[in-house]
Order: sequence, then C-alpha cells, then structure tokens
Amino acid sequence: MTCKPKQVLFEGEKSGQYSPTSIAMLLKHAASQAGISKNVTPHMLRHSFATHLLEQGTDLRYIQELLGHNSSKTTEIYTHVSTKAIANIKISVDDFFK
Repeated sequence: MTCKPKQVLFEGEKSGQYSPTSIAMLLKHAASQAGISKNVTPHMLRHSFATHLLEQGTDLRYIQELLGHNSSKTTEIYTHVSTKAIANIKISVDDFFK
C-alpha cells in the first residue's frame, strides 16, 4: 500500500518530506538517547500507537482512519494484541438480570 499524505508530521531540512531511511535513523538515535537498547522501527512505533489507542477505548474505525487503512480488516490485526483491554472488562452476571 502506498500512502500519499497531504501533510507531513515532521518536515525535513528543506521543508520537504523525510525519507523512510531518515525516519528510521532518527528513531534509532532517539531510542539510543532514551537508553532503549532494543531495536526500534517506525513500524513498531505505528503498531504501539494503534495498540495504545485501542487499549484506551478508541473505536477501531477511528484508528483505521488515523492509520490510513482502506479496509477495516487491516486494522483488526490490533484487536488480538490488546490483552490489557480484555483484562479490564468487568462482567457481572447480575448485570444481565436487571
């Protein structure tokens, strides 16, 4: 999938777009400065962003829009990794008999 955003999140040195390689290098440098020894990639950052939104209760349709996915099926991959959200669901049998 090729994405052609109308705006860029971070402008490059000459008001243009950073290359994917430059973004990866900047992220690697930032992780190193933060004391993170694990290899960090832009895809991992994107995946974490989506997972955190889902765990905070953001509707999957909004996440789909933010990530630029054409199909909700693509966004649904984040639903299986969000065990924290599942653990926070409170179910009481009493709620069904009110």
